Parts: sequence; structure tokens; C-alpha cells
Amino acid sequence: MAKRSVRDIEKIWSNVEGIKKLSDRAVGFGPFGVGLDGLLTWIPVVGTVYSVSTAGWLLLQASRARASPGTMFRMIGYLGFDSATTVVGEAIPFGPDLIDFFFRGHLMAANALQKDIETTHWVEASGADARASGDHERHLAAMRADPQKRRIVYLYD
Repeated sequence: MAKRSVRDIEKIWSNVEGIKKLSDRAVGFGPFGVGLDGLLTWIPVVGTVYSVSTAGWLLLQASRARASPGTMFRMIGYLGFDSATTVVGEAIPFGPDLIDFFFRGHLMAANALQKDIETTHWVEASGADARASGDHERHLAAMRADPQKRRIVYLYD
């Protein structure tokens, strides 16, 4: 796997922010909004292709960002339900489409990934090198000093 940098993680966060707005908040009115996921659900096949491909893209970004297993499972749950309602909407008109119109699975999955990124202490080094040099203890102390950080990820591993 290629070495990642903190800049790569920031780019993933930014890209996920864009998909969040496009999928579930392209058009806003007050506290409510609708995006491509909700609008395209009414168009047979197109809505399914968009929803499933966007879900796959979000999971790929989570993998690239080395999201925690808990975050991955949460994202799979949100995206699975969202995609299932889209696929079922192909066979049964209106009911599932209506659920998919209001269920913001892409938004919830994107928020989960962004929170995981924000609560991770990112280190541009390998874990083995950090442990060998004694830097791991310093990184551990820095993570513990920030109450919002929950884990350390070495980007060169």
C-alpha cells in the first residue's frame, strides 16, 4: 500500500463532505433538504445505480482513511439500508422510494467517517519505527492530551 500523508486524509474528508452535500442536501429549504439520492430514487435504474455506486465510493474512502471497524460497520448499516430501499423500490413502487427520499443514509455514513477521521491522531510514520525510536510513547501522550482523540493511526503501515 502506498504511503499516505495527513494531506491525503484531509482530502478524503473534503471529498466526503462534497458527496454528503450532493447526495442529501443539494437543494435545501430551511432545516430540510434533498439531494441527488432522494431525487434520483424516482427514476428507475438511475436512482439505484447512483445510490449503490455512491455507497461503494464512500466505503472505499473509509478504507483509504483506515476507518475503525466500528465506523465501517456503522457505515455499512446506513448504506445497506439506503441501498436496499433503493433496490426494493425498483420492484415495489412508491413505498420504498418514499423511505429512500427521506432516509439520509449517505449523509449519516459520511458523518460517521468524518467523525472517525477527526477523532484519530494521524502520524506520518510507521508504527514499528515509532516504537523502535521511542516516539510511540510521545504520540500516545499527544493523543491522550486531546480529549477528542480516540486512536492512533500510523500512515506508513
